[in-house]
Amino acid sequence: RIWLEMEETGSFSDYLWSYVDGKPLQSKLTDMRDMPTQTDMSLKLSKDLRKRGFNFCGPVIVYAFCQAVGMVNDHLVGCHCHKKCLTLGKKKS
Repeated sequence: RIWLEMEETGSFSDYLWSYVDGKPLQSKLTDMRDMPTQTDMSLKLSKDLRKRGFNFCGPVIVYAFCQAVGMVNDHLVGCHCHKKCLTLGKKKS
């Protein structure tokens, strides 16, 4: 219901991507110990989603979602996927 209401005024996808200015955030992590479980962006998005009535959307799960859908490239710089995801992210802009 909430998602449908949001879709009436604009794309839910555009709403989500607005939190990363329309292009994936690129990390330069070299060590898994530096990998965040949440960020300021995921905290803000989580708060807004909950304010709108969504449940089960804390900042950690929101950050994991953003990683899963490609809004955040948190592959370590040495990972074989990092460069590919970096290239894909540049095509979005």
